[in-house]
Parts: sequence; C-alpha cells; structure tokens
Amino acid sequence: MEKKFPLPPFTRETALQKVQMAEDAWNSRDPQKVSLVYTPDTVWRNRDQFINGREEVVAFLTKKWQKELDYRLKKELWSFTDNHIAVCFEYEWHDHAGNWFRSYGNELWEFNADGLMQRRLASINDVPIKSSERNFREPEDLVLAC
Repeated sequence: MEKKFPLPPFTRETALQKVQMAEDAWNSRDPQKVSLVYTPDTVWRNRDQFINGREEVVAFLTKKWQKELDYRLKKELWSFTDNHIAVCFEYEWHDHAGNWFRSYGNELWEFNADGLMQRRLASINDVPIKSSERNFREPEDLVLAC
C-alpha cells in the first residue's frame, strides 16, 4: 500500500506540511503527479463537477490547465482535526484571449490512514482582474491572507 507522509492524525506542523505539499504539487501543473496524492477511488466535488477516481482527476486537471494558463496558486491552512484539513486558497490564471482571473475558494480534505486524500470538496469563485492587478508574478509573491 502506498503512503504519503505525513500521515494522520495531523498536528499543526504536519497539517501545514500537507498544505504546502498540495500547493507545490498543484503549481507543478502536472496532472499525473497531482493525482498520486489521492486514493485510487478518490471522490471530489469541484464547483459543480463530481470527479471519481484518479483517472478522472487526471482528465479534469489536464482540461483545467489547458484552459487556465499560467496558473499560480496559494493555499493557507484554515483548520484541521484527526484526518481532515480545511484550506482557503486563491489562484490567478489567464485564458487564451489574455483575460486574467483570480479564483478564490475553500477546500475540505479527508485523508485515509496512509495519508492519501480520499475526499476533496471545493467551492470556488472567479473574479476577472486586469493584468496589472495580479498578486502572483513570482514564486516569492505567493502570500495569502484568508
């Protein structure tokens, strides 16, 4: 059985590690890499979409990052308990026409005993922005205050 450390039950330190690892993985924009932190039968609700299993995660993320260009994400730990973590986040991206957006949201994560995420519930809203209003231009800009 594959394990993704740190494992639950989470402490503040290990919850922060999980959040940073998730942020780093998503910022890689590599659907295969990202999918490996989820159980093979993971269940997601992402906005109005329902995703089941790693194969659907890969397909979803591939399509997402074909649309959301130059994607830059910042996640922040909101709360945690034994095997659950809640985060708030924002990310910026542009479409093929060059229109920029900032997306805000919250995620609820549930992990199995091996540290793989078995459930992800995400609520997200998009706001059009001007390129000059971007917050995330360089890696050091990835600072968020929820």
